[in-house]
Amino acid sequence: MFSTRAHKTVTSLLMGVACLAAPAWAVDPVKLAGAITGMVSDSLGASRMGATVLLLNRQDRIFDKAITDERGEFRFLGLFPDLYSVKVTLATFVPAIRRNIAVRAGLESVLNVNLNSLFSTIEITYPAIENGNLMNDEWKWILRGAAATRPVLRFADPPPWQPSPRPGHSERSAVFSDMRGMLTVSAGQGTLASAIGNQAEMGTAFALAASFLGTSQVQVSGNVADSQSGIPAAAFRTSYSHALAGGTPEVSVTMRQLYLPGRASAAITGNDSALPLLRTMSASLDDHAQISDNASLQYGFTLDSVSFLDHLNYYSPYARLTYSLGDAGDLHFSFSSGNARPDLGAGDAESSDLERDLNTLSLFPNVSLRGGRPEVQRGDEFEAAYERKVGSRIFSLSAYHETVTNAALSLLAPAGAIVGDILPDLFSNSSIFNAGNYQSNGYAAGITQQFGDHVSATFMYGSTGALGTTAQSMVSNSPDELRSMIRAGRRQAAITRISVTSPWSGTRIVASYQFLADNRWAMVGNIYSMEAMRLMPGLNIYIRQPIPRIPILPWRMEATADLRNLLAQDYLPMGLAGGQTALLIETPRSVRGGLNFIF
Repeated sequence: MFSTRAHKTVTSLLMGVACLAAPAWAVDPVKLAGAITGMVSDSLGASRMGATVLLLNRQDRIFDKAITDERGEFRFLGLFPDLYSVKVTLATFVPAIRRNIAVRAGLESVLNVNLNSLFSTIEITYPAIENGNLMNDEWKWILRGAAATRPVLRFADPPPWQPSPRPGHSERSAVFSDMRGMLTVSAGQGTLASAIGNQAEMGTAFALAASFLGTSQVQVSGNVADSQSGIPAAAFRTSYSHALAGGTPEVSVTMRQLYLPGRASAAITGNDSALPLLRTMSASLDDHAQISDNASLQYGFTLDSVSFLDHLNYYSPYARLTYSLGDAGDLHFSFSSGNARPDLGAGDAESSDLERDLNTLSLFPNVSLRGGRPEVQRGDEFEAAYERKVGSRIFSLSAYHETVTNAALSLLAPAGAIVGDILPDLFSNSSIFNAGNYQSNGYAAGITQQFGDHVSATFMYGSTGALGTTAQSMVSNSPDELRSMIRAGRRQAAITRISVTSPWSGTRIVASYQFLADNRWAMVGNIYSMEAMRLMPGLNIYIRQPIPRIPILPWRMEATADLRNLLAQDYLPMGLAGGQTALLIETPRSVRGGLNFIF
């Protein structure tokens, strides 16, 4: 028997544990993880046990696997917010596939899987996670009242409180549903423009997505603001996707327009008369096909039309084949021609589809001058990669061959130092120079170590292409002499990357730094890569901070900061005629910040 003092001690401990388990009324904890749950049934509504459910990530690699229990239920808990795909297979039934399932923080994606001998479907809803019980009784009753078991209810008379429809009118569901929106207010300062794409510093951008008739997705985005140098710019993008024959083809149209200031007119034509607007129009088709259980193909193309002093049209196809070796890893084979596709290798799971669409929208084509005629930078890329996950580590290997034509590099030089073929950069105080054509080969090896659910570290080493000069200084101010001095070479580099996410505040910080073996080159690297991890020069820091939600406001807010090449590395100096100095730079130093309103 316990003494009175021991009994009081046990009682105090139990009360303390109860207080710790009680919810905090002052602060509502931030839920950073989401979940995917569901039930598998046949055409008669009977639950199916033993069905295999594969969870695939954005690159269609197997992320997790589950087997339905005796009630036909499956669960994937603690998922990081991103886009996933689910494939359900069972003997004697047609497999069911659902792609682009958005997992959101604090919400569960609930799937109702109907397996049939001819057609199989997956329906999805997004209820909130309540008290950690993902399969609540309310959802179970919804499943028990599925379409396969309730057709007779359609003959029931409406209740007396429900008004009868007017003659000539029939009830139907809303055309647009599940609407999502995002408004971004940003500002930044970049020393130079990126060689991958001239990204305008738009001040205000918006994106809106909605489900169309329950089976399609419509997305509209745009930005109308001034660039860093006060140049009026505008861009709009509309995309439409529809689930069809196991894939989700997406068609998009993007239009961009930029006004050129007087300084650009004077540099090209020798007077201050206004030049035509820089206008671009792009029509794209993107799709995904599951070739077999282990192989998938992502492909598409873009038709571009650029109007600036001349009319340019070009075609940019791409394809990416992924083959799963099971526990032995995954193989990737990629090909692209024309435009760079950094959106296909977006590895930041925190970025939503709306945010990635806005980033793509603000990328203007790389336009430069050669012989007084406008040219657009294009590239052909062949890349092979291997990735394997062993416990908490991910090992990766990649190799590439790249050909770039009309390379547009940033040049910082005194006025008049180079005469001809110099296009003032439209987003900074530098200029754009056509460096001609070059080829490069390279490889990279990396390892990523996961420390729990919130910290990961990556180390990469590789040899990539680089640009240098054959002479220390020019003897004239001719652009042809400068172009002949630029030569392609190779340089070795190592990079470390750390990603940390706070489980309490939701703060996400990604920092990387590149160690160089030789500073006499301007790092070019694999700029047309479609892989998530790349060798980025210098010190780079990315911060995303969720702001506590105000209950009376219908949106949530996030603050972001993107700091690139803070130490201004890979700035290649060159001597000019007359003792002046110019800088040839591929990756600029830039600082950007913004505030996102998410509806």
